[in-house]
Amino acid sequence: MNMSDPYLSRFFVYSDPNSSNMIYRLPQSWWSRPYEYEWCLQFMSGQDTVLDAACGIPHPFKFELARRCAQVYACDLDIRIVSVDAILAEVRRDIGEEAAERIQEILPVRLHSAHANLTALPYEDASFDKIVCISVLEHLTPDESLAALREFHRTLRDDGMLLLTFDYPTVDLSAMEQWIEQAGFSYWNGVDLKLPRGALHTDMWGGLHCFRTVLKNIRVSGMRNEVYTDLSYCLS
Repeated sequence: MNMSDPYLSRFFVYSDPNSSNMIYRLPQSWWSRPYEYEWCLQFMSGQDTVLDAACGIPHPFKFELARRCAQVYACDLDIRIVSVDAILAEVRRDIGEEAAERIQEILPVRLHSAHANLTALPYEDASFDKIVCISVLEHLTPDESLAALREFHRTLRDDGMLLLTFDYPTVDLSAMEQWIEQAGFSYWNGVDLKLPRGALHTDMWGGLHCFRTVLKNIRVSGMRNEVYTDLSYCLS
C-alpha cells in the first residue's frame, strides 16, 4: 500500500506534507489543519466548483479555495457566515488584527456563502465537482452524519469527489464505513484503517488522531476496494 498516494484513505502521519501558514499563521490549537488543508488543496483545480461544507467562521480555507477555483461555495450553521464584517471580527478576535487585514485584502473573492445545516443543504442536485468537509463529523450525531453524507451525495456530480477528515476515536471507523456505503459512496483508491507508527496525534480532548478519506459516487466506482481493518498500531 502506497502511503504517498493522496487518494488513499488513511490516518494522517507526521511525515505528510503540511503548512502552518494559509493566508495567516494557523493557531497551534488547530493541530490537524496544517495537514488537512495541504492534503485537500492538491485535489483542486482552476476549473472546479467546490463546496466547503461547515467551513467555520475564522477558518481561511474557504478564502484560499476562492483564490484557486472557478466557483466556491461555503456554508455553515453559524449565521455569521453570510456577513463579511462578522467574519472579519471573528478573525480579529481569534487570530489577530494582521490576519483580519490579510483576509480583507483578498476580498472580494469568488465565494458564495450560505447559512445552512449539512443535513439539508440549499443547493441543487449535482452542483459540485468537489465537496470538502474538514473536521466536522466528530461534532455530529450518527444520524446527522449519515444525513450529511446523503446530502453530499445528492449535491455532488456523478464524477465528483468528496474529501472528508475527522477525529478518531470520536468518529467510529466501523460506523463510518457503514455510513459511506449507505449514502452511496465508495473509497476512491483503497483504504487503510490501521493506526500507523507516526500517526498525527494531539493530547487535547483526551487524545485524538485525524483520519482522511477520498470518496466517489458508487455508480462510477467499479470494483470494491480492499479494506484493512486492524486498528492496532502497525510496528513494521
